[in-house]
Amino acid sequence: MSLRPDLAIIAQHVTPGSRVLDIGCGDGELMAELRDRAQVDARGLEIDPANVSLAVGRGLSVIQGDADADLGYYPDRAFDYAILSQTLQTARAPDKVLTELLRIGDRAFVSFPNFAYWRVRWNLMWGGRMPVTAALPVSWYETENIHQLTIDDFRAFVAERGLVVEDAWFLTGDRRISSAAANLRAEHAVFLLRR
Repeated sequence: MSLRPDLAIIAQHVTPGSRVLDIGCGDGELMAELRDRAQVDARGLEIDPANVSLAVGRGLSVIQGDADADLGYYPDRAFDYAILSQTLQTARAPDKVLTELLRIGDRAFVSFPNFAYWRVRWNLMWGGRMPVTAALPVSWYETENIHQLTIDDFRAFVAERGLVVEDAWFLTGDRRISSAAANLRAEHAVFLLRR
């Protein structure tokens, strides 16, 4: 089985043997890859009980919890990496969740859909409606996305807080693109951060 493109990037860049907390881990697909390929000690936090069951069924250490409420229970620097993939935009308090990520982990991977992608802009401008795309596959009333952000929003957020971007990857579909005009050209972004 192949990983979603943002997860594949994260999997390629996690140091073998590290300790990882995957927040919003879904069914544990990334955790299983990290465990099997890189002997990573992977733990997960997932809000959906059905996904928790699937992950536990894979032999993974996953507990049910909410990123907005439960990250405070983890000790400082308990993990080498904290991962938040396609979850930031669903958090009630994304700024607090990001602060917790970098308290819990030495580094944090964050991936999210880019709401400034040109097709999203085009749909809004010419159709006047919230878009339904491959990256945003459900209608506005079904989406879990409550904080729409862009790559430039995230860059400004990180800069305002003095965080270090160790690396960033930009994707359109499953294809990696350059950082040139990424705010317009990329559907998704993946950032590796540290304090």
